[in-house]
Amino acid sequence: MGEVSFFTKKIGRDFMTNNEVKKKNFFDKTMDFIEKVGNAMPDPVSLFIILAVLVVVLSFVLGGAGFSAVHPGTGKTIEVVNLLTKDGFRDMYSKAVTNYSNFAPLGMVLVCIIGAAVAEKSGFLVTLMKQVMGDAKSWVVTFAIIFVGINANLAGDAGFIVMPPLAAVIYMGIGRSPVLGMLVAYAGVAGGFSANLVLGMTDALAYGFTENAARMVDPNYQQTMAINWYFLVASCFLLSIFGTILTEKFLVHRFPCTPEELSKYDFDENAGQITPEQKRGLKWAGIGFILYLIALIAVSVGEDPLLADPKTHSVMTSGSPFMNGIILTVTILLFVVGTCYGFGSGKYKNDKDLFADIILGFKDMASYIFMCFFIAQFTSFFAWSNLGIVFAIKGAEFLQAMNFTGAPLLIGLIFVACIVNILIGSASAKWAILAPIFVPMMMIMGYDPAVTQIAYRIGDSITNPLSPLFYYCPVILGYVRRYAPEMGLGSVIANMIPFSLTFTIIWIIQLLIWVFLDLPLGPGGGIHL
Repeated sequence: MGEVSFFTKKIGRDFMTNNEVKKKNFFDKTMDFIEKVGNAMPDPVSLFIILAVLVVVLSFVLGGAGFSAVHPGTGKTIEVVNLLTKDGFRDMYSKAVTNYSNFAPLGMVLVCIIGAAVAEKSGFLVTLMKQVMGDAKSWVVTFAIIFVGINANLAGDAGFIVMPPLAAVIYMGIGRSPVLGMLVAYAGVAGGFSANLVLGMTDALAYGFTENAARMVDPNYQQTMAINWYFLVASCFLLSIFGTILTEKFLVHRFPCTPEELSKYDFDENAGQITPEQKRGLKWAGIGFILYLIALIAVSVGEDPLLADPKTHSVMTSGSPFMNGIILTVTILLFVVGTCYGFGSGKYKNDKDLFADIILGFKDMASYIFMCFFIAQFTSFFAWSNLGIVFAIKGAEFLQAMNFTGAPLLIGLIFVACIVNILIGSASAKWAILAPIFVPMMMIMGYDPAVTQIAYRIGDSITNPLSPLFYYCPVILGYVRRYAPEMGLGSVIANMIPFSLTFTIIWIIQLLIWVFLDLPLGPGGGIHL
């Protein structure tokens, strides 16, 4: 008898597991109900059209009533702007195209597709996964996807674009639904966005606002962006562990996947052994990776590197070409290794074969490209009206007026950040509003700015996967529809709720333990002053 392939064994095992007849429990029934209700909503395009109209109407009502709030940082009064005026209509009409072309997630996705399409469709990702994963257990694969997704914030927003399609390919490799792989990756990237093993741009941005707010009470306050580092390192492992348990015990059976279904995705489950051609492709990809890495280092080191901020001469500051161009860096990396693999394995004979795969990648994202036009209009209207900022300030003032203390106050801050996160996508914009309110208030009550910052960062992360207004929600929906065109926002949100709830519980328990034991949150960052 011939040797049974890696994929065949995996698929057979998971096929039997995933397709067992199980009586639906309360969890399954609840998830089905949420998904049913969510999918009964209009198509996402129609939904964003409705939301855009709603924003315009609210701006008319609240703007006419003089609804306003005082920005805690600047002291300026911010009023809701009525968009139903001649000037408002002129802006909405004349700026529709620029709203679309300037919509940041669209540009990032389109650029990243160039590299991601080559890496995927050349077969590089599948072969690499077979080589690296070997005969790893399914839970190990799930843990790895969540863990890497959580730490993907080191590359800024690139994780939202790269991780879901990569996870889809990896999950197909172990006989599981690519849709589930995408959702698991998205939960890790979005829900665990604040956690990281290595300090990065998100830490720098958060600390900058924290330091300025703290100096309102203590003009001499100065620490480093590492004030939450110990806590966040622990978070990476805790969230990954419990996210894996949730996936393996409760979610896998909701996404049964047969070998026949895998074949519909142009995935060859019988190609379990790595062929000599594929080995040669991996060797070429490895050489390409090393050469690219050498080139990247060459333009990133020295007294004044090419990719450094001309003022600070550092590549790690938020204003450096390296950090601003991280999407392009990742895209070029994927393009290089995918191209090298394709030619090395014989998949590509010429440049026409290469570019044909890139075009297929753009074709797969056509629905997302179309959807972005309407999302761009909605987000622009929302920003012009000042509704998000005013509502956020009012919510923070309400919590302050409740006069909570201790742990209830920290938990309250987490949930305020959750609510504000639904209204305002930008993490820095939210903290610019909330930091001047809560950091001084907590310092007066004897709390270190570090604990206020970590409470905010928890709240800023856990509702990311649930918000239909989150920039990258349409991205994951577009990816998912490549494999399941019938899925809607309800399906995505319903399957994100368990992750958000799990991450919320784990993070709050972790924070309470830290507070109870008075543990350091990071170098220079404690619980109490």
